Amino acid sequence: MHQHARIYLVGAGPGDPDLLTVKALRLLQQADTVIYDRLVSGEIQRLIPQHADRIYVGKATCHHTLSQAEINTLLIEQADARKTIVRLKGGDPYIFGRGGEEALALVRAGIDFEIVPGITAGQACAAYAGIPLTHRGLASGVRFITGHRRDDDALVIDSRTLADRDQTLVIYMGLSNLGLIVSKLLQAGRSGNTPAAIIERGTTPRQRNFITTIGQLEATAADGGIESPALLVIGDVVALADELCAARTDSDEAVLQYA
Repeated sequence: MHQHARIYLVGAGPGDPDLLTVKALRLLQQADTVIYDRLVSGEIQRLIPQHADRIYVGKATCHHTLSQAEINTLLIEQADARKTIVRLKGGDPYIFGRGGEEALALVRAGIDFEIVPGITAGQACAAYAGIPLTHRGLASGVRFITGHRRDDDALVIDSRTLADRDQTLVIYMGLSNLGLIVSKLLQAGRSGNTPAAIIERGTTPRQRNFITTIGQLEATAADGGIESPALLVIGDVVALADELCAARTDSDEAVLQYA
């Protein structure tokens, strides 16, 4: 029955609806059913047409509406050649979005699918905070790292991944393991004075940017009452935020807070 069915795995970006791709918006407006995550912003949810069925499958630390296996099963059950099914995921489906797992489940069930890339949070949130992830003389590369393991397993970080000062580190979902992350950074040889940023609810009207250092990350998070979703950016490029963020004139989200 799935011979001509197709499911679209669509990246919604980090929250600002203006960052949706043209293709993502077109599919969203054509959708008969939208299966969406917790990190899909309210502004983007309001773009879902009134006639479309909405199925919420959001996951937060230690609290899952459905397990990943149940989401995979749901996608297979929803496949219908007469409908446009959009699986709407925050950021990009293939960057810490578990889109690969869902795509594999569809392939193995014989269901056609299409990936629609989205702007990942690491890229967009840093840019909105005035932080270029690479910059000549400061960082020749960037590494995206998860600060949270699947099924809430204990986090294991290879210190070699953290050691290179020429690499900007962008750590997703790191708040719950912030103490361990700081410890690993210091053990890897990063100075406690290395610039660091915490970006809360990036690209949304509630974005807050905290500029600090590795050594002050935990205190900054506690004093600021920072909550998930939040992104960590580690490296010398963070020092550029003062000048570059001040140049933004299109929103109030450019305000920096310093620890």
